[in-house]
Amino acid sequence: MKPLLLMQTGDAPDVIRREQANFEGMFLQQGNISAERVHIVHLPSGELPLPPTEYCGVVITGSPAMVTEQLPWSERAADWLRQAMSIALPLFGVCYGHQLLAYALGGEVGYHPQGMEAGTLEIELLPAAANDRRLAFLPPRFKANLIHAQSVLTPPAGAEPLARSRQDACQILRYGDRALTTQFHPEFNGAVMHQYLDWLGELHPEQREAYRLQQQQVSDTPFSRLLLQGFVVSLGAQKALAG
Repeated sequence: MKPLLLMQTGDAPDVIRREQANFEGMFLQQGNISAERVHIVHLPSGELPLPPTEYCGVVITGSPAMVTEQLPWSERAADWLRQAMSIALPLFGVCYGHQLLAYALGGEVGYHPQGMEAGTLEIELLPAAANDRRLAFLPPRFKANLIHAQSVLTPPAGAEPLARSRQDACQILRYGDRALTTQFHPEFNGAVMHQYLDWLGELHPEQREAYRLQQQQVSDTPFSRLLLQGFVVSLGAQKALAG
């Protein structure tokens, strides 16, 4: 059976890696992904994935990098994703992965004019979500954990927005029935989000009180997590049930 590719596009801050996990660990845990069924490729360190035909699907992580930097490893990944889309490889992209796929297919990615979006925030489904079976279990509004400065400003041709937040019109993008991407982080639990806000407060002392207030709203986000887990289940890459 072909493995699931976990395309790792960066690393969490050191304090979060020490006290919680790095990105690949978050996806394995929150996605209920079997370690035996996954091939983790760390792109920034120069690792390269196999051709798309060698995988049953791909999950693309978030990153502290920016898509608009057009780093060499990111540009190679964009080319790989175009190949993956040409063979309809099942795909789930998150944050940087969400933006990278949009960029690879001709969309516009850049800094959001309203600035960074961070915290446990409300996501609203759009009418188009009603006919997508992958979102059938989601309520009209649900909570998700977010931290991002750049956004998909203009989706590429063929991409359809399925959800929005108060600030960002492209929280979920659909590319047919094989690829789905989210700006929010289904791999973040409440503890990770809480610590990210601590970290942001240290980086930006002038905004520390605002981030502290946001921490009061932080929670686990089971609906967004189930979206990731549903993708993993569809590929048969989940951990075996105990007992």
